[in-house]
Amino acid sequence: MTIAALYTDEDMSALVATLLRARGLDVTTVPEQATLGKTDREQLELAASLGRCLLTHNRVDFERLHLQSIEQNKQHFGIVVVPQKNAYEIAQRVGILVSALTAEQMMNQLLYA
Repeated sequence: MTIAALYTDEDMSALVATLLRARGLDVTTVPEQATLGKTDREQLELAASLGRCLLTHNRVDFERLHLQSIEQNKQHFGIVVVPQKNAYEIAQRVGILVSALTAEQMMNQLLYA
């Protein structure tokens, strides 16, 4: 079973990445990739190029981008939309989701944690 590698967008707290790493997950962030200020589409494309599932709070824009990806037959490694909660709850929700699904099962999916 392959566990999804994760990419947190710029709205996600750095603490979330730290907490997910403490759970043994492979996580990178927008600041680490030097992609601050890129569009949501560019962030999703970067996550896909890195083979990573994108974590975001931005439900509306990423639901739209997911639908566009389907229409255009573009591949991505999954999008997980998480409500704005405290970092510990976010890490717990994402950890449960990532442990329940393989990276392959998350591909091209829009998921909610």
